Amino acid sequence: MNPPTVTTRLVALLGTPLGHSVSPPMHNRVYQMLGMDYCYLPIEVSEEDLGAVFTGLSKMNVAGCNVTIPHKVNVMKYLDELDPVAENIGAVNTICFTAGRAKGYNTDGLGFITSLEEESRTQVENRRFFVVGAGGAAKAICMTLAHRRAAKIYICNRTLEKAAALADRINSRVTNCSEPVLYSPTAQKKAIAESDVIINCTSLGMYPDVSSLPLDPSFITSRHVVADIVYNPRLTRLLKEAEKRGAGILPGLGMLVYQGAAAFKLFTGVDPLVDEMYAEASKMMDKK
Repeated sequence: MNPPTVTTRLVALLGTPLGHSVSPPMHNRVYQMLGMDYCYLPIEVSEEDLGAVFTGLSKMNVAGCNVTIPHKVNVMKYLDELDPVAENIGAVNTICFTAGRAKGYNTDGLGFITSLEEESRTQVENRRFFVVGAGGAAKAICMTLAHRRAAKIYICNRTLEKAAALADRINSRVTNCSEPVLYSPTAQKKAIAESDVIINCTSLGMYPDVSSLPLDPSFITSRHVVADIVYNPRLTRLLKEAEKRGAGILPGLGMLVYQGAAAFKLFTGVDPLVDEMYAEASKMMDKK
């Protein structure tokens, strides 16, 4: 990869922590292959400094930025415009700068659904989902599931009010298919027994805290598909426990690649090389 110059278009990744991220090499590999003068940079930023960093980026030769934990909701207050999908979801993971204006998008839901359908051969329509978490990624995934006609979406979060707020948003804006679930073993067990697909939308199990679990794995059976949006480690403890019980599993790397591919198109206007993005992300994960 050639070193950046004054004409290089920059793309930033905003979040913390970012030491585990494979997004920079994944994007930069495709920029290089397509001969594009772009450079993707990780920028660790605290919630307190997000506004200042965002203002600085908007004054530079920045095409846009991806946003990850914990800024997907808070960053919205700094935007000039929201794509209708992002506005409906209530969270942003992709921002494009055009003529000094910042517009927010959300490619997380599309990324997850593409991974689910392509890699686990699981269709959304008429399936029942148990989702752990109610943050930015959960909002995107649950809203997209509802739009794709999921039969039921159970949302379980440590703070019940957040789960209820997300369920209400889905029921009022899309269709009446969502229900909040108490973060208790009894409530989780009942909802999981009624579900087809289990999705961890939290950071529990992410490196370096790899021993954490978002739920009791004894609730998982061989008829479930278990998905985890965490991609480092590649196989989280949750997925390993699910595999032991004969369940189908869906690691988080696919969602990362597919949401990144959609963001790449927004930043550049160019169709990404999805297979190359996947290969680079896989290679980087093999090194970790």
